[in-house]
Amino acid sequence: MARESIFITLLVAIVALCAGLASASGWKETIAFTAQKDSLTLASGSKRADLIVDANDWPGVIRAANDLGDDFKKVSGKGLEVIIKNKIQKRTSRIEARAKSNEAIIVGTVGKSKIIDELVAKGKIDVSAIKGQWEAFKTQIVENPIEGVDRALVIAGADKRGSIYGLYDISEQIGVSPWYYWADVPPKSNKNIFAINTTRTQGASSVKYRGIFLNDEQPALTNWVYEKYGDNPGYGHEFYSTVFELLLRLRANYLWPTMWDSMFGVDDPKNQYTADLYGIVMSTSHTEPLMRSTKEWNELGNGTWDYTTNKANIYPYWVEGVERSKNYENHWVMGMRGNGDNVLADTVVTDLLESIVADQRQILKDVLKVDDLSEIPMAWCLYKDIQSYYEAGLRVPDDITLLWADDNWGNIRRLPVANETDREGGAGVYYHFDYVGDPRDYKWINTISLQKTWEQMNLAYARNAREIWVVNVGDLKPLEIPIDYFMSLGYDFDRWGAVNSIERYLEHWAKREFGEKYHKEIAALSNEYGQLAGRRKFELVDPNTYSIIHYREADRVLAEWKSLSERASALLKKLPKNAQPAFFQLVAHPAKAAYIVHDIHINAARNNLYATQRRNSANVLADYVRKRFQDDYDLTKEYHTMLGGKWNHMMSQTHLGYTYWQQPMRNTLPPLAYTQTLDNSLDGSLGISWESSNGSVPGDHQYNVQGYNNHTALLPVLDPYGPETRWFEIYNQGTEDFEFKFKPHNPWVTVKPSSGKIKAKSKEVNDIRVEVSVDWSKVPEGYNIAFIDVETNIEHGNFPKPDIHLPVNKTSVPKGFKGFPETNKHLSIEVDNFSRNKTGSTNAWYQLITKAGKEGNAVGLFPEVTEASLTPETAPVLEYDIYQFTDMGERTANVTLSLKPALNIDPYRPMQYAIAIGDETPQVIRYIPAAKPLDMPAGWEKAVADMAWKVTSSHKVGGPGAKTIKLWALEPGVVFQKFWVDFGGVKPSYMGPPPTKKL
Repeated sequence: MARESIFITLLVAIVALCAGLASASGWKETIAFTAQKDSLTLASGSKRADLIVDANDWPGVIRAANDLGDDFKKVSGKGLEVIIKNKIQKRTSRIEARAKSNEAIIVGTVGKSKIIDELVAKGKIDVSAIKGQWEAFKTQIVENPIEGVDRALVIAGADKRGSIYGLYDISEQIGVSPWYYWADVPPKSNKNIFAINTTRTQGASSVKYRGIFLNDEQPALTNWVYEKYGDNPGYGHEFYSTVFELLLRLRANYLWPTMWDSMFGVDDPKNQYTADLYGIVMSTSHTEPLMRSTKEWNELGNGTWDYTTNKANIYPYWVEGVERSKNYENHWVMGMRGNGDNVLADTVVTDLLESIVADQRQILKDVLKVDDLSEIPMAWCLYKDIQSYYEAGLRVPDDITLLWADDNWGNIRRLPVANETDREGGAGVYYHFDYVGDPRDYKWINTISLQKTWEQMNLAYARNAREIWVVNVGDLKPLEIPIDYFMSLGYDFDRWGAVNSIERYLEHWAKREFGEKYHKEIAALSNEYGQLAGRRKFELVDPNTYSIIHYREADRVLAEWKSLSERASALLKKLPKNAQPAFFQLVAHPAKAAYIVHDIHINAARNNLYATQRRNSANVLADYVRKRFQDDYDLTKEYHTMLGGKWNHMMSQTHLGYTYWQQPMRNTLPPLAYTQTLDNSLDGSLGISWESSNGSVPGDHQYNVQGYNNHTALLPVLDPYGPETRWFEIYNQGTEDFEFKFKPHNPWVTVKPSSGKIKAKSKEVNDIRVEVSVDWSKVPEGYNIAFIDVETNIEHGNFPKPDIHLPVNKTSVPKGFKGFPETNKHLSIEVDNFSRNKTGSTNAWYQLITKAGKEGNAVGLFPEVTEASLTPETAPVLEYDIYQFTDMGERTANVTLSLKPALNIDPYRPMQYAIAIGDETPQVIRYIPAAKPLDMPAGWEKAVADMAWKVTSSHKVGGPGAKTIKLWALEPGVVFQKFWVDFGGVKPSYMGPPPTKKL
């Protein structure tokens, strides 16, 4: 049966599924702040539980136990005493002690902690559900666990990080955010803390290795590190300790260290030791094999980075890297790429790469002294040109993880297909939240849509790319929110991977960081920010991005950013003082910074237009843009000076004045224009401009309608189904103050305001936007032109006084029609606003993805994997009823569909959809062109810049009448945003015409 438009049946199923997933994840609250039945007191008044850990447990567990003890002090004012219990019960041992409290927290690793193993042996705790599971843990209250302790909250980890995550889970629940240092989130204050008498079993992490790549491009992070830690060692263990702790608190476990201006294994000999102590698995970036950094070769290597000519020096260089790191937990990057993250060769060199990998495997065998490498974690990153070698037939041993890469813009290029999903080494994803390269750098502030991230990683998870998820985060700040989400998703996909779980995640995040009172408002602000920022990277926005004359597009965009900025600023003031720095960094600063950038570009565009129209206000706008340029600097300074300059340099990234892909060396304003205001315009001081035109009357202006007179403003057609009003603007373009009145000839026309006065000199923009509306009950049927006279008290040079014409087309659909009527020779539809959603002959369905469109929601095809490509005969179909007024005859109407940017993740099944109007044969459209693996598809740069594939199909639609547009997605990964139909009236804009009213 057909699904109803509001997805009632589907949403019920999703709610049930989400409930099941949450239960399956094992997550439940184990901490309370008021005593409950049989709860255990961890902190109350002067009473504190002890925190007991076996001396022979992993050092990283003991270290994290001390963090938890300190976290109790942050929250309750007094920490927990950490008692390191010696495995050999020697009374004289300095590290041996008995618990001083009759209640305690006991933490330990199965097989490593004698305390835990004895509890298991005595049957006091059952670890069968976690034993041998990667990073799993279990918590429960145990009676009389050890001598001197009546009750204890026991945290049993299946392995080192299982125990550590169990500890940090308590830290987070008592009120210490993972971002307490890196985003200054203040710990919550609670004098009373209790452990709930419940058992929690947290299973293995969803993705085995989850981490970040610190891509230390200048100027932010490196300059911050140099100021805080000096340039020797700079990126040393003191810096990395803060990163390691953050990762563990986020339940991450994996790091690619900085590469451009540092040498992890050389700069500070304590770096790798410290990583291993904390419990972080170290690796290197996709272009740095066997734990050697790019800078190491450039400074310490001998000869060229060319294995065909310099194997004699490169081979021992790699040996040294393995020797240096062999005693630590590493993930070995295999293969080779060109020096400095460049292509390896101009041709496909599969034989060379196969020999390189073979040599690298031999090095691992020799140095690590193993015969079977299947237990040694290895990865080969198929980044850019390297993927082309794989597609050309290169195969590496099955025990090496294939790390598939995105296009640097969040669109995964390829995922496992067929038997690739069952490889012993599995698969993973190298993803980007930050990038330096074509078509434009983006590394200033957060521009990540969490919905986009979910959609892509959901595909990866469904196709079994679950071994490694690593994301390029540039300087780490200011990408706190997407990093947090990415790690949460990879750690517990059951909990956070459900469709449309972003809002739930953000509410959880906001409550954790800022408490209960405003968490829904903060979550909504963050969700809205992600949607607005996801329209276009800020570095790609310029004065030409949004139309300032069509569809009120620039007005709408700027109003949205202004509202977001003002709401964030207002909320900032309501928060407690100690929470304001964190809120500023995470929410308020990005909103304000983005608003300023859009304000600069949009008003620079207005300034240039106004100058061509010779408005006096062009000069006011130029000065305003310069003021906003100062505001941009002041906001950066505010960020750099807060908290005593803690984050100085972190906002140093330039973001205004791009001319090509690379960052400008200094922020610069877009061109501004000034008009000469000391003399009058040749056509007098009064000027009028209007919607959808760059023209101006009276006078001879190049943008006035060709063949029309030089004194009439011709507004766009107004009809019952489009905007309620049309607008024109009246302004001063000279040296005289003037008064004006508008007098419509037709009684059914209303002009607001209908009169006023505009001074020649003003410090503010005093142009007046006038809205023109009609009373449709009194408008004659058919096409009419309404005339509006302009009366004023001044002359207009040698030109006639201006007047205004409003074409009015009173159309009507047949009684009972439900759907979308044409307006002004076009219509525009958000894809989730369909008339019908009909099932096909397979189990595929359409799923609403909230806030995934540029302006609204998106719709994607599910499930994430289908056995074969769908066809219009087998796929579910979305139907949209429209009513066409224009008689197209033999002419074709164009339908432009906006789809989320994506790539052909299956080389044998390209992304495609089908579309038809009425009974025509569906057109099957492969909207992502085929491309060689070394190349990106034609049109890719525009698609990622626009954050959409915009695909136009032509259709013979004939004469007026009711019609139905049918839309089929034929591959998982196809995500529709909106579409518009052009009967000859669509105007240029970035986001397309705004949605048409649905009757």
